[in-house]
This record gives sequence, structure tokens and C-alpha cells, in this order.
Amino acid sequence: MRKAKLVIALLATLGAGTAAGADLVSIYREAVASDAQYASARASYLAAQERVAQGKAGLLPQVSANASLSYTELDARFLGGAAAFSGGQRDFGTRSFGVQLSQPLYRPANWQTYEQGKLQALASDIQLNAAAQDLMVRVSQAYFDVLQAQANLTFIRAQKSAIAEQLAQAKRNFIVGTATITDTNDAQARYDLSAAQEVAALNELEVKNRALAAIIGKNPGALAAPADPIVLSRPEPADMTAWVEQAQSSSLQVEVQRTSVEIASREIKKQQAGHLPTVDATANYSDTRANQSTFGFGSEIRQAVIGVQVNVPIYLGGAVTSRVREAVANKTKAEQDLEGARRVAVLNTQQAYLGVTAGLAQVTALEQALQSSLVSLESTKLGRDVGVRTSVDVLNAQQQVANARRDLAKARYDTIVAQLKLKQAVGRLTFEDLEAVNRLLQVDGK
Repeated sequence: MRKAKLVIALLATLGAGTAAGADLVSIYREAVASDAQYASARASYLAAQERVAQGKAGLLPQVSANASLSYTELDARFLGGAAAFSGGQRDFGTRSFGVQLSQPLYRPANWQTYEQGKLQALASDIQLNAAAQDLMVRVSQAYFDVLQAQANLTFIRAQKSAIAEQLAQAKRNFIVGTATITDTNDAQARYDLSAAQEVAALNELEVKNRALAAIIGKNPGALAAPADPIVLSRPEPADMTAWVEQAQSSSLQVEVQRTSVEIASREIKKQQAGHLPTVDATANYSDTRANQSTFGFGSEIRQAVIGVQVNVPIYLGGAVTSRVREAVANKTKAEQDLEGARRVAVLNTQQAYLGVTAGLAQVTALEQALQSSLVSLESTKLGRDVGVRTSVDVLNAQQQVANARRDLAKARYDTIVAQLKLKQAVGRLTFEDLEAVNRLLQVDGK
């Protein structure tokens, strides 16, 4: 069932049309087709599916055929007494062919191998689903990292423009004698700092764009940004304990390790079967023909044999017992890995849940901070106009607004990614969740 849902989701992503502009869903479609890490997981999944056929082969009949053709040059001389057969030189050919069939009747090791193959195919199915969920998170993280870098650059450039205006005003005021050289120098220093910040922001944007390009295999171009304001939902259920319980049972990494324990248990039974006899039904047919022979006459021999072959191990130097002990130790390891996976799943779930709840609280606080900063900016501008505030005060207020906008954007992006990571931690992240996030975006920023 999990495999079927995954296939449907991937077909939906690859087959649907692409909306105008590069939104989150369209970027994810590119990643499904181009990401090397996901392609590797998909190839591993296809390879693991063959384990079922390989295991089943050990339960089915084995048929083989052989044929031979030979040519003999003979020079026979019989010395002493009367020879029963004539000597001399002669050349003759021999040809033969045969068919052999073997049907396992009782091979417990082969049956365990077959069951292991089915479990390995199941594990690969879960791992591919995990890779798909991981790709969603990686794409979303890289996508919003680019948007955050763009926001930083936009705010810095806006601040630089405001500082440039303040610098020009300070120079004019100094010329007419209404401002000191200190005001001009302060404005110049602020402008130079903003220019350096712009260079750093441009570099950061390039780094984030290249990180996203590494996933989708090309430059992402312009990206759709979230609408303003956006409504972020709280986790449902709103109880971290409930999410932790889900993670312990349904986390994909936990499921993989649980399957590994079952595979290890089968391995113990497989190695224990080395102490048991094996029973095979056998049949063979052969036909050998020679136009002559060493004794001077030709022959044709046909033979058909059917039977049952029993192999009873008596002593194999302790190898079977050693392999059983090894399998038991590997099962113990798998059980400890399962416990470790549960603990990691719990930790990841707790971190993601706290990230969502803290992010939502931070978004609310920063929204209020932005409104307060905007009110403060307007008051400061009014105070400057009436002579109770300076241009530096306005500049500081503008800086505060820019910082509030930047911090609010980052808090929103981090919260969205945390929501996706929370569902990933419990194995519930789907393409529909990605679509829900995508509906928060505006195509081409409109």
C-alpha cells in the first residue's frame, strides 16, 4: 500500500503541468527528475525488488543441458597373442547431449532466503518513501533559503537607498550651514557599511541559489514568494506527546530498522538450517553416439534416470554453528539499531514540534514588532519635520523596520520548514503537504 501511494504521488508530480513561475511544487518536480541523491535511492529500490525473484528461484526447478562433440584419431597395435579386436588406424567422432532437472523438496535455508528477499524489498520500499520525504524537506529548505537571501538583499538595498538620501541631505545641510561635518561623516560611514553589506548579501544569495541548483540540476531562476500576510497553522494534534508516540511507531527509519530485525531473525533460521538434511527430486536424460570406437565398432547409448537425492550434514568443521552465533549477534545489533532509531525519531519529533510552536510564537511577536516599528518610523519622521528629531533618528528607525521585516520573513520560512520536518519525523509527509505550502506562495511574486 505504501508503495502504491508513493508511485501515485510521483506520477502526479511528474505528470502534472507546471504553473507559470517557479513555485515550490515546480521546483520539486525538477528535483524528482534531477536530484542525484533521490535517483540513487530509486535505483537501490529497483535493485532490491529483484531479491524476491532471486529468493524464489531457490524454490523452483533447476534445469540445465549439456552437449559435447569430439573427434578421435586412433592408431592401435596389439602385441603378442591373438587380439580380440582388430588394430590399425581409424578416425571416428563422438557426440553426446544430456538434460538434468533438480526440484528442491526440502530446503529450509532456501525458504528463509525467499522470505528475506520479500522483507528486503519491503525495506527498500520504505527507504524510497523516506528518500522522497527527505527530498521534499531538502527542496523546501533550499527554496526558502533562497527567498531569505533575496529578502536580506532587498532590505539591505532599501536601507542603502535610504542612507544615500540621508547622505545627500547631510551634505546639502552642511553646505548651507544647518548641519555639522559630523552628521555628514556619520551618514557616509553608514553608507559605506551598507555597501559592504550589499556585497555580502549578493554573495549569500549566489551561494543559496547554487545550493538549490545542486538539487534540481539547473539555475532555479525567479522564485515565488509567500503572500503577506500568511496564515500558519498550529500542529494537529496540539500535543507533543501524541506526535512522539506516532514517531515511535510510524517513523520511516524506525520501520526500516524494524524490518531489519525481522531479516536478522530469518538469517538465524537460515543458518540453523545448515544442520538439517536437504531433499531434492532429480531427473536426467543423456544420449551418447559414436560411429566407431577403440574396439572397432560404433555405439549409441540412451539413459534416463529419476530419483530422490538426500544430503545429510554430519560434520562441517563447526562452520554452521559459528554462522548461527554470528547471525544471533547480528540480530542483537539490529535490535539495538532499532532502539537507536526510536530515540532519534523521538528527538527529531520533539525538536520539530518545538520548532513549530516557537516559530509560531516568534512570528506573532515579530508581526507586532513590525507594526510597532512602522508606527515608530512615522513618529520619528514627524518629529524630524518639527525639529525635535534628527535625520540620524529617522535612519535608525528605518533600520529597525528593515530588521523587523527581515526577521519576520526568516521566522515564517523557518516555521514552514519545521512543519514539514515534523510530519517527516513521524513518516506522514506527503506531496499534498507540499501543495498546501505552495498555496501560500504568489506566482512571480504577484
